[in-house]
Amino acid sequence: MRPLLVGVALVAAAGIPSMLGNAAAQSARPYAGMQARAIKALSPEQIADLKAGRGMSLALAAELNGYPGPRHVLELGEQLGLSDQQRADVQRLFEAMTAEAIPLGEKLIAQEAELDALFARGVVTATSLGAATAAQMQRYSELRGYREEGIGVQHRPNH
Repeated sequence: MRPLLVGVALVAAAGIPSMLGNAAAQSARPYAGMQARAIKALSPEQIADLKAGRGMSLALAAELNGYPGPRHVLELGEQLGLSDQQRADVQRLFEAMTAEAIPLGEKLIAQEAELDALFARGVVTATSLGAATAAQMQRYSELRGYREEGIGVQHRPNH
């Protein structure tokens, strides 16, 4: 069970459905219709998923390499033959992940709305975009432990 819990913990830490579906990515006009969204970069389904703590499938690499997420382990608990203790442990991981993911999802939604508004007003420049994302980039480095080691994520204006 230890490898399962380690896998679940890794997925919970990374825990986040793809921004574009396969059909949209293969289309000659993959973004057609998205300009009418309230927040251009997020579909209503993505917003609902983020608000519910379901994330954005950013842990798909872990899932496809044998590190299941806690939601899926719970869904398949019967077929996996989970003991009561295993089920309780995974449920606690799932609840902790969800409790952490919901405020992060709300924050992401707010930041995407703010970015969308900047572009809609036509006030985005390389400088203003850098200023709007610099704090996030710094916080990311801190959260990942890079600042502690003096590494840090470098901002590349054209990326």
